Amino acid sequence: MRQEWSSEDVVACWTLVDGDWDLVANKTGPTRLGFCLVLKFFELDGRFPESVEEIPQQAVEYIAELVKVPASDFVKYSLTGRTAEYHRAQIREALGFRPSTRADEERLIGWLADEVCPVELVEDRVRDALLVQCRVDRIEPPGRIDRIIASAQARAEKAFCARTIERLGEVCVSRLLTLVAEGNEGGAALLADLKQDPGAVGLESLLAEIAKLNSVRGFGLPEGLFVDCSEKLLAAWRARAIKMYPSDFRDTAEDARATLLAALCSARQAEITDALVDLLVALVQKINARAERRVERQLTAELKKVRGKEGILFKLADAAVGKPDEIVRRALYPVVGERTLRDLVAEAKANEKVFKANLLLPETRPARHLLRTGHR
Repeated sequence: MRQEWSSEDVVACWTLVDGDWDLVANKTGPTRLGFCLVLKFFELDGRFPESVEEIPQQAVEYIAELVKVPASDFVKYSLTGRTAEYHRAQIREALGFRPSTRADEERLIGWLADEVCPVELVEDRVRDALLVQCRVDRIEPPGRIDRIIASAQARAEKAFCARTIERLGEVCVSRLLTLVAEGNEGGAALLADLKQDPGAVGLESLLAEIAKLNSVRGFGLPEGLFVDCSEKLLAAWRARAIKMYPSDFRDTAEDARATLLAALCSARQAEITDALVDLLVALVQKINARAERRVERQLTAELKKVRGKEGILFKLADAAVGKPDEIVRRALYPVVGERTLRDLVAEAKANEKVFKANLLLPETRPARHLLRTGHR
């Protein structure tokens, strides 16, 4: 139970109503105060407190004022013993609850294993789910909650392994177990490779990831192996497996070992596929960037080839005006050489329109289209 309460929440949740006063009856002193606090605690949390420290001090002070008993007297109230048991029986009867039985515990273990543990891995949340279910069933939570949760988690893991082994089949299980077999250095090397992320962008990294993907596919994992498995559960098994060495796998029970390897390979197969797409896109971008820089260098060289254009044009204009009836070869070539005139023509063609058009070279267009559409 939370320990910090606002004044409004204390009044709303801890106030004694008509039926509560009937239960208090003629109780006095610490017994009166303790009974009221345990009663309201059970109403709010669906269980009895295990220690007086669980009950918020704000609630102790508030109820102490209501029942006219000093708040300091609460420490004199014992949560164990004959009086406490009698009070608990009164509270159960008044609220329609009953003590849990071994049959209830077994049923709760089965429910947790089937419904909660496959989707919830945090123990505190499993505990909360158990307490909520006890309230729904109107039973007092069992005293051995930790044992119940541990049993449910073990049962859920066993069921998950059995389902995975059945789907894998004998051949696939054998291939996976060979990966960590003692003395199989190639399997150990492959396992280490599977755990590694791709290197720097380049053709070598791309080919290495393709080889890795082919190796994973070689295990023949069936389609939809973990289709009904929660993402959190698969991620947890993958996280366990990626931290293990071959010797760690061999120390694990065979069913769990095969399931760990299957979870690792299945997760890495999807991750490697995504990494390949990312590598391919990055590689295409790299090729595009190089092609654009090459075109820019070529066109920039053409643009800067002819210098002093203003002076050349002045000479041409002067010669054309001075000898308007002369043919080009006789009037202009002596002033500006034929080669210079050809360079001027080449520079004029390398205008902005040509520059932009050449940036989209035929070999780069598919890559740009790939990036623009987001196709993988």
